[in-house]
Amino acid sequence: MPAVSSVLVPYAAYLRVYEPLAAFRPPEREHWARYVRRGRTPTAQDELRRSLADLLPTPPVPVPVHESADAFVAEVDGVVCVCPWRTRLRGWLALEELSGQLPAPLLDAVLPPVVRGQAAADWERWRERHPDARPWIRTAVWQVPVRWFVLFADEEREYGPAGDSAAVLRYRTPMVEARRRIARALKALRESADSGLLSEGLVDVGKWLEEFHPRSLVELDYGGLVHALTGPQLAGDHSAADVAAGIAALREGDGESAGEAYARLVERWRRVRDLQFAN
Repeated sequence: MPAVSSVLVPYAAYLRVYEPLAAFRPPEREHWARYVRRGRTPTAQDELRRSLADLLPTPPVPVPVHESADAFVAEVDGVVCVCPWRTRLRGWLALEELSGQLPAPLLDAVLPPVVRGQAAADWERWRERHPDARPWIRTAVWQVPVRWFVLFADEEREYGPAGDSAAVLRYRTPMVEARRRIARALKALRESADSGLLSEGLVDVGKWLEEFHPRSLVELDYGGLVHALTGPQLAGDHSAADVAAGIAALREGDGESAGEAYARLVERWRRVRDLQFAN
């Protein structure tokens, strides 16, 4: 799960997949159907509060004991779609990544070795019983990975300035469009000299998306990052357009324009990442 800030707002963005009810096997499909009929579903802030609550006890609980039965809900062309939280699964995955992100002394202070060891043992046993499990939500802290923007077009951008509640910046697109854009971007990158890490990242995201129903909805949510950016920064952020422009330039053999688009993107997100080291 995302890192915890002093104001309980982790500066994290989310890539989510909402699947139609028909994608789930009968027992789970019936659960989600009943869940949707309740009419009141939790928000992203509710999910955040619950995940943070597990980190308050001593010792902390890095992975919930029980899997969440909650989900985000969206309607796509009259079809109800759900994005299960799968908080427990995501906690295990995040714990694996954390070991490579923090120095050992700091990691031991935040999560003692005995706590991590028990979580790792639980994860191994669970994975043996659920070898095909995958999360419906991916998380990135202090940034939106460039590869995520490839999935979306600028016209799919939805921005709501801060008013009585926090600002919202998100993109939503049908699964078929997300997969098509990944395929086109990979083709353009492989035909140029600028493949590298972006291609590797796109292959990873593409494989993940292939696990889901073709009529799913894909969403990029800036989440807590809206609290790290000013109103003008959010209003002027058209990162998906910059990525699309760069890929289009590569496809046309215009390396200079591709470089300019990439430079705009890198500079924008460098300023955001630098904030994590500010006082």
